[in-house]
Amino acid sequence: MRTKKESDEMSKTTTTAIVLIAGMLISIGLTGIVTGAQEAVSGTGTDTLLPWWAWPLLLFFVALILSALAVLSGVSAGVLFVPIIAALFPFHLDFVRGMGLLVGLVSAFPAVGALLKRNFADFRLALPAALISSICAIVGAIIGLSLPDDVLRTALGATILGIVVIMLMSRRKSAYPEVKKADFLSTALNIHGLLYEPTSDREIKWQTHRTLQGLVSFAVVGVITGMFGLSAGWANVSVLNLIMGAPLKVSVATSRLLLSITDTSAAWIYINNGSVLPMMIAPSIFGSIFGTVVGVQLLSKRRFVVIRYIVIAMLVCAGFKALFDGLAN
Repeated sequence: MRTKKESDEMSKTTTTAIVLIAGMLISIGLTGIVTGAQEAVSGTGTDTLLPWWAWPLLLFFVALILSALAVLSGVSAGVLFVPIIAALFPFHLDFVRGMGLLVGLVSAFPAVGALLKRNFADFRLALPAALISSICAIVGAIIGLSLPDDVLRTALGATILGIVVIMLMSRRKSAYPEVKKADFLSTALNIHGLLYEPTSDREIKWQTHRTLQGLVSFAVVGVITGMFGLSAGWANVSVLNLIMGAPLKVSVATSRLLLSITDTSAAWIYINNGSVLPMMIAPSIFGSIFGTVVGVQLLSKRRFVVIRYIVIAMLVCAGFKALFDGLAN
């Protein structure tokens, strides 16, 4: 268990990294909106009636709405952006996937420092999963960028519909899953920890099992993340909690840490390929930030259970549209 001094130092380092990366993204966005606008629309070969400046403005408001809906519905924002933006906007799918990764990356970063400071996010649990998931995300990004557009859209549609099925059929997560005995792999990797529970003023010792199945799952999730630009918040918590048996608080916090590592790995492949444009990144990030704030404010006043099903219906529509677009070409 880390000391308070070590946790504070780690938190300061993480916060510094967050500030530097956020500043870099904002600088790129503010300086490159004009130069990237025509490229994003012309990359699709589609003539549009709107002027170039209307697209980033629309993208800002759509990102704001999607982020607010994600908070209200409890659905990961990362899984909403790519299929719905691809369905609504005339941008090439490569640009949309690069945007999805960076939006997921920025949304995951702000909470990481606080979660590490409070010992919710666990490095020993995250690092093996992050290593496998990052490697597979890089492989997935390379595969995704090499596939024809029609094949990729078909695969994206099928993947989104599969994610919807998983969301509807997944079991209810457990706050403290029962792990009677740690398996050999988790023991070898020294995956265990203590979680302070303020309601009962006690420390709960936790450990994991089915570690191999969990790491294989992270490999599959990593490939999906890289191929389609889908931040894996929809899968990370389920794998950590339901398969490996980590406490729910630890799973949620560690998932944020995993997102910040895995999305970064895949994002560099898209950046190197020229598939990340400031015209899309800047309004998407700012819209996502404001949308999250709006969603949190609304959620604090009342619960919106029906919105979860509305969001799932939106994903179904976007999934079928991507599937049909791919099959039609």
